[in-house]
Amino acid sequence: MILGLGQLADLVHECERLAEVAELECALERVVDLVPAIQFGHEVSIYDRALTMTVSGQDAIARPLEGSRSDVPVRELVVAGFFGPVANALVALLLLRRAPPAAVVLANAAAGLLAAFALGLETLLVAALMLQLKTVLDNADGRLARASGRASLMGRYLDTEADFVVNAALFAALGWLTGEPLLALGAFLALTLTLSVDFNLVELYREAHGQRSPALPASGSPLERALAGVYRVLFAPQDRLVRAVSARRLKRVLGAQPDPAWRRDAALAYHDRATLAVLANLGLSTQLVALGACLVLGVPILYLWLALGQVLALPLLQLRRERLASRALRPMSPGP
Repeated sequence: MILGLGQLADLVHECERLAEVAELECALERVVDLVPAIQFGHEVSIYDRALTMTVSGQDAIARPLEGSRSDVPVRELVVAGFFGPVANALVALLLLRRAPPAAVVLANAAAGLLAAFALGLETLLVAALMLQLKTVLDNADGRLARASGRASLMGRYLDTEADFVVNAALFAALGWLTGEPLLALGAFLALTLTLSVDFNLVELYREAHGQRSPALPASGSPLERALAGVYRVLFAPQDRLVRAVSARRLKRVLGAQPDPAWRRDAALAYHDRATLAVLANLGLSTQLVALGACLVLGVPILYLWLALGQVLALPLLQLRRERLASRALRPMSPGP
């Protein structure tokens, strides 16, 4: 905050630059709990409340601040309990150094690729440690981007595709290490599908509940267009498939129900938090913790079977969602 204000040409009173001060200070406030006792006593920070009092330019100020939060319905337990706090501490240091978020993404990818290389050398403990470093950096890059106000569409593409490359390298190394390349390929495809289902069901949950993901600024640069093209090839078909299947199954449950209120209730029951909680805890951070544990125990093939088997949870979760929606459509029994 001080460095940012130091760039002003003339000294000004803080109240005269409320929007700028809020944007700079909120970034640090969200990363480090400077006074936890005060923070827990208030739902929003004093700077957020001050912003709601401004009228002119309120929307232009609010949108960047919305984009600085990661509003997800549920979080992975390993992230909430360990990797998140560690990543927050790292982000506080990176903010002081003004580290670019893209550099953290590349460092996270480098750690993952080094883990794959270590697997190739059969140094399992080193690989396990590098995977946990990769997880810390993977949790830090997005937090740094949001806290510094530098979240961007290019960064989102870069992060997603870097994870895909690292996952492919890890499973290729596991296939070589275990002598089971087909099992490793199946496990890689199962993990990719699970992560895609998780991402899209979170988005569908938000849409069903009238929420929206923060819009990320696009630069239109050649690199961004290239990353967007890769995303369209690798991930857009998965997104369309998951959304189409989800919509088709919900339509089947709704049938010819004409009442829009009943249909809405069924849709809200269908897009439930419990399903997201299960999928969140099959997320990448949890996957790498499980892989690291298997490597420390000297049984890397066990992780391949676990990764392959987790895909069996997807149809079970889908059947549960349909059952919840069907129950919401049943008329209530008349009272006595």
